[in-house]
Amino acid sequence: MDIKKTTDSLRTASRKLALQNACEKNAALNAVAAALDKNRASIIAANDADVKAARANGISESVIDRLMLDNKRIDGIVASLREVIAQTDPVGEEVAGWKTPNGMTIRQVRVPLGVVAIIYENRPNVTVDAFSLAYKSGNAILLRGSSSSYKSNVEIVRVIKKALAGVSGGVPEAIELVEVKEHDHRDVDQILNAVGMIDVCLPRGGKKLIENVVRNAKVPVIETGSGVCHLYVDSEADLAMAAKIAENAKIQRPSVCNAIECIVVHSAVAAKFLPMLEKTFDGRVKLHADERAYEILKNAVSVAERSRSTETTIVTATEADFGNEYLDYECCIKIVDSIEEAVDYINSHNTKHSESIISESRANTRLFQSMVDASCVYVNASTRFTDGGEFGFGAELGISTQKLHVRGPMGIKVLTTTKYLIDGEGQIR
Repeated sequence: MDIKKTTDSLRTASRKLALQNACEKNAALNAVAAALDKNRASIIAANDADVKAARANGISESVIDRLMLDNKRIDGIVASLREVIAQTDPVGEEVAGWKTPNGMTIRQVRVPLGVVAIIYENRPNVTVDAFSLAYKSGNAILLRGSSSSYKSNVEIVRVIKKALAGVSGGVPEAIELVEVKEHDHRDVDQILNAVGMIDVCLPRGGKKLIENVVRNAKVPVIETGSGVCHLYVDSEADLAMAAKIAENAKIQRPSVCNAIECIVVHSAVAAKFLPMLEKTFDGRVKLHADERAYEILKNAVSVAERSRSTETTIVTATEADFGNEYLDYECCIKIVDSIEEAVDYINSHNTKHSESIISESRANTRLFQSMVDASCVYVNASTRFTDGGEFGFGAELGISTQKLHVRGPMGIKVLTTTKYLIDGEGQIR
């Protein structure tokens, strides 16, 4: 990749977009939404080729789930794009304004960042999400997907560019996809070192990818963290609710970053709750249990008494299990003796993504929300709601786990910064 040539083109495109109003950008995005809907057959065909190759390479089914597109998921992609279209254009928004004693007027307004790069794995829906948020906020975007989803991404970008080229005022140069060669990451190094050419880079994927970007980038980075999420079942918990939420947070889609990877249980309810949990999971989740949890679980009600055909696999946890992101039908179990111990454990093992407490005690829930260090902290709800769509943002760029310049699900305003516009009448200092 000729990084300078590519980013120069993107910079020119970003300047064109910066001059467009919301109606012009929305018209282009509406054309893209219609094109994605119309070309779903070719997109699914390209995706099928990626999925077949992934299976042939021994990729796990949980990861393939992240890669796969079907009509239902394309419906979701188009719906998310239309939600972005419906959102208020953040560019030009006046964040603050005042008049100085000497008569100057100062306004702080939102402006695009310029050229954005995103490095991501597996999920081809991110291609559309990232593009739509960038375009609506007046930014050009450089996409670097993974080799496993390359055919899908090529077809999606082809459809997007053709749609933009067919609209008056459309800017097809505002999106570029890096040609990905398996096991060759020189292009990633170019992106991370493109100082002055790329305004911000976002990694979205597993722990290894994110750590590589954060460690090696010379351009500004918004870190989207891996998801080592916890569910804490308090001594004052509604245990039936806790089991139901645990099932949703672990099983509904285990391959995503907002699925739980560890269930922390207060010792006062462990003997009652853990057999309920094992029964709810019904053989679908491998449990890595600490010593106390293992003793309770191995003596749980027998398979025959529950008339089940399979038994949940229960193993003794190792130290490496705690703080591990499984992204699969596996989960670790930790017993604690107080809410303070739960908070300390979570803060030392999480990735600052999403945490949840199940409790009927207002004092305990408020303590948990105040003391747990994470971008999203839930009370009596599944961590699976940490999502731009669920938060009303439409598409999302990912979940930021850092504290600057944004935290949590990243919607359209994340791709803007502000500048001050000052109007005077000849004032001098």
